[in-house]
Amino acid sequence: MIPKPTLRTLVLIWLGWFLVLYGFQSLVSHRLGLLRPDLAVPWTRTETLSTSNRGKIYLLEPFMNKQVAWDSEYYVGIAAGGYDDPKAGRVTNPATGKPVVKNYSFFPLYPFIMKFVAQPFAWLGMDTIAAAVAAGLVVTLLGTLAGMVALWQITRDLLDEDSAFRAVFYMLIFPTAFFFAMVYTEGLFFGLALWSLLLSKRKQWVWASLLAVLAAWTRAHGAALVVPLVWSWLTSQNKEERGASLENWKWWAQGALALLPLAAFLVWRISPLGRGWAELQSFFFGRGFMSILRSVGDIRNAFEYAQTTSHAAVYYSIEAIVVLLALAASIWLFRIDPPVALFGLAVILLSVMSGSVQSLARYMLISPPLYIFLARLGRNKVFDRLWTIASILWLGISATLFAFDMWVG
Repeated sequence: MIPKPTLRTLVLIWLGWFLVLYGFQSLVSHRLGLLRPDLAVPWTRTETLSTSNRGKIYLLEPFMNKQVAWDSEYYVGIAAGGYDDPKAGRVTNPATGKPVVKNYSFFPLYPFIMKFVAQPFAWLGMDTIAAAVAAGLVVTLLGTLAGMVALWQITRDLLDEDSAFRAVFYMLIFPTAFFFAMVYTEGLFFGLALWSLLLSKRKQWVWASLLAVLAAWTRAHGAALVVPLVWSWLTSQNKEERGASLENWKWWAQGALALLPLAAFLVWRISPLGRGWAELQSFFFGRGFMSILRSVGDIRNAFEYAQTTSHAAVYYSIEAIVVLLALAASIWLFRIDPPVALFGLAVILLSVMSGSVQSLARYMLISPPLYIFLARLGRNKVFDRLWTIASILWLGISATLFAFDMWVG
């Protein structure tokens, strides 16, 4: 277990981090104005105008408005009005000619928890949308704190205590880490996934699998937890013990538990919510499972578009740098912690081969090898200082863009 003084330190760092972040976003929005539109990707030309959010009631609520943008609209909308809420908007599937509610693009656990957590805020007199926003921030922040605690323990076991604190610090100042404090799924998912990985290391198979199931209902990457869980199960005993276990029902039960996140994802996938998600991902977002040809085509298109404007050149360069860093981190970590490294590699593979190369810097946030690798490099004082400066400056730019409803990922 984590020592109480360490837990207190982590809580204080977490508290100060999100208060400073929220204060910065408020301050910068009162001090600066950004030239519109954002040209980071082709479609943002028409979606980042001063009038682009007109009519989007879930993005116009004044309460904590700088922490709500883009996908936040749907999480707040599902929590406030359910999946079939007509205010979410519909898009027509060109293959069937039938309209599909855009809320179905998103997984259920986060907005369902938001709906529950919103009740006390509603009792305090907050309107439905403001209560949902408050709930979304509470859930994502608590998930982030849980992820910090698990990351600290994993890194301490692999390296040392100083490295564990560096890993947590680098996580909080990562260039896209502001998503850990917005109405997005990153915080909740990171907490669930990291604790699942940690508990599997402790051979607490039931809890590890149950948390992985919840992660699989939070976002698609949750199904990838089956890889480290199965690896941990298969390598939890030596050859002799494993041979003796082949006739032991408990050993097989542990293996079945390891498969639960994949099973949970597949059960959800064949449900009405899952079918709607897959439909929208395909025709509206251009994504799918291991869409290799589509991914290659999108990489080529991104490269060509990046040569037309500096906005796009910077955006796609950042996406590429973060993916390559995550890849290097996972490869490095494999020799000392294969399960966590395999999860990182699975996140990279599923993200890059999803059919679209947008949002990759955000998707990599949930890859723990990133922070462990950086923590190891951070033993060098020069790297530690330079990375801290660069990462915080980069984070400030990203948080500013989000506060102004510009595209960050």
